[in-house]
Amino acid sequence: MKTLEALQRDMDTATDLQSIVRTMKVLAAVSIRQYEKALASLTDYNRTVEMGLQAVLRNHRSAASGRVQTPRRTGAIVFGSDHGLCGRYNESIAAFAIEALENADDRRILAVGSRIEAALRARGEDVEQLFFVPGSVTGITSTVQNLLLRIDDWRQAGVERVLLFNNVHEQKTAYRAQRRELLPIDPSRFNSSRDRPWPSRSLPVFTMDSGELLRALIRQHLFIVLFSACAESLAGEHASRLISMQVAEKNIQQRLETLTSTYRQQRQNQITEELLDVVSGFEALGGEL
Repeated sequence: MKTLEALQRDMDTATDLQSIVRTMKVLAAVSIRQYEKALASLTDYNRTVEMGLQAVLRNHRSAASGRVQTPRRTGAIVFGSDHGLCGRYNESIAAFAIEALENADDRRILAVGSRIEAALRARGEDVEQLFFVPGSVTGITSTVQNLLLRIDDWRQAGVERVLLFNNVHEQKTAYRAQRRELLPIDPSRFNSSRDRPWPSRSLPVFTMDSGELLRALIRQHLFIVLFSACAESLAGEHASRLISMQVAEKNIQQRLETLTSTYRQQRQNQITEELLDVVSGFEALGGEL
């Protein structure tokens, strides 16, 4: 049986852990809100890019012609985390990505997050390059730009299809796995943009080369998709960590209650023993003061 001093040390340790867990819960909740706001802002930017595509495609119909050919070489970008304490967040998306890539024999994989890289390698996958997860919304832009440069290298090497795998934050289940096709771009998307009615009476005009402008807008579209996948993954990571911290906080609270009960019981036993010793001494003296 532990002494009162040992029980007190355990109670102090549990209290300190409880404080750390509560702090991590607050940080996770704030981070989720931060990335959700970034995604909401991205929606407005995406609408602007789509309107730009609509304006250009009115005079550039040949760009949207043709049919999507079945791609042979595949590149995959898997988003995970650099840090732990988020349950099976990385293991679940790694398993999901590997299952989706089962029929892609000639594939190349990029990992965003050291933990997801380890999870992929543990399943026998060869990760071509590791990108660290940005620590804030402002860092996502740099990561996405580096990914776009890597995709350009892939395209020159003959990679015809690029898939994105990331977890998406959901209120009830914390996160779910998601697959998205970045390349090739479906021409039907451009056809729908081109034929959509313009939202105002003033039709847009532009003076630069339509082909150059179209390429720039398509690149912005790719940037938006990658940015969205990264922000969604980060929101899902912090949601998973928030749930893990809630479970940890509950366990710590139960442990603290058990320690407190044991401490009080032992303290009461000690007081009882001390009183019995006083009474026994008093009786040994014949009950005289």
